[in-house]
Amino acid sequence: MKYFKLAALAVAVTSLGASVAIAQDQNLSTLQRMGNTSTNMNIANVPQEGKNADAIRANLKKVKLPDGFKIELYAVVPDARYMAVAPSTNMLFVGTRKTTVWAVTNRNNGDAATEVKAFAPSIKFSNPNGVCFTKDGFLIVAESNRILHFPAAEYFYEGPDVAVGVIVPEGKLIPVEEQSFNHTGRVCKVDKDGKIFVNLGQPYNVQPAEKVALFDELGIGGIVRYNGLDGTGRMVYSKGMRNPAGLSIGPKGDIWATDNQVDGLGDDIPPGELNKISKPGEHFGFPYYNGHFKVAGSPAAPDLKDMKEPAGHIYPQVEFPAHQAQLGLAHYTGTAFPKKYQGGLFVASHGSWNRTVPSGYLINFVPIKADGNAGASEVFADGFLDKVTGRALARPVDVANLPDGSILVSDDYAGALYRISYTGN
Repeated sequence: MKYFKLAALAVAVTSLGASVAIAQDQNLSTLQRMGNTSTNMNIANVPQEGKNADAIRANLKKVKLPDGFKIELYAVVPDARYMAVAPSTNMLFVGTRKTTVWAVTNRNNGDAATEVKAFAPSIKFSNPNGVCFTKDGFLIVAESNRILHFPAAEYFYEGPDVAVGVIVPEGKLIPVEEQSFNHTGRVCKVDKDGKIFVNLGQPYNVQPAEKVALFDELGIGGIVRYNGLDGTGRMVYSKGMRNPAGLSIGPKGDIWATDNQVDGLGDDIPPGELNKISKPGEHFGFPYYNGHFKVAGSPAAPDLKDMKEPAGHIYPQVEFPAHQAQLGLAHYTGTAFPKKYQGGLFVASHGSWNRTVPSGYLINFVPIKADGNAGASEVFADGFLDKVTGRALARPVDVANLPDGSILVSDDYAGALYRISYTGN
């Protein structure tokens, strides 16, 4: 009898969850016609103080930075992934790989956020990993297989119901039959002309031979571009990457992307990549190459042994140590840091999983030379990995500029944002 009661309870809970999901899907169309939903008006805040925040602050004391820099807890944000700093107000939005987008507000213009709560909880998000802003204040949320936009999100986020529009409908970013749980954390960026760039990681360690041409055609394992908020003009902007996990647009319109390498080939191969995309149509070598390492025909891709080297493919600007998993990156746009950092790239390394000795868990800095190409990478922030226990204290995901010239780093392991500022001469 007890078993049947538990089974009945499980069915009831499952049915309740399905009912909530259906209601949230219906809410999207309600919000598009500016209607009200029945979502609870009271949105809970994430606690910003207490034992958890104190422990995070203690861990930050172990982080090593160049002289004159300091790192502090900016906000407790569960599962924090990619960030979009609002253009007009003192707040930002943070994506996750779950079902929540966070609104993070700094109401007193201090050194830390004062409020963190869910954004648009009346909408059912699915892996809303990527968030970005247009220059005129539209928030874009890129999910696994849908892209939404929110007009004036930084002004109308207090309640659960918000204005929303659909850029790419559910199931239309990639074909549903190619959708996977793997490498589907999208990121987005908007250029000065309002065009939207979205990454599309390919779902395999190395795609099988019969998928190579299809993925190139669809832009899976590359970057696609849309004309703007209407979702028209889709084009494959670049291809030949495995999992382009971060995007940043430079001051001259050049696009820079990290790319995570193949697993299972040993501790030290292949390298991670930092690629510079200068024009549409460029190919970055995968699955034939990761960096200068030939993947095709290797133990990770024996069925590609007869693959031809892609014509005119482009090698990375920087090759990072294997398995460090570089993710988000940002051009430093401020002037508060010393001149050597101005205009360069800060790159977040999430840290290894496929390595006998852990590596990564840091922030790199890559200078951009006068000719527009990358200089040598150096470690900027280290100590997010406890070298004694081999356990992660944090896993950096993304980097964002704040208007005061400091930068934010997101961490989906501790669930936090960190502010790095310069206090030296």
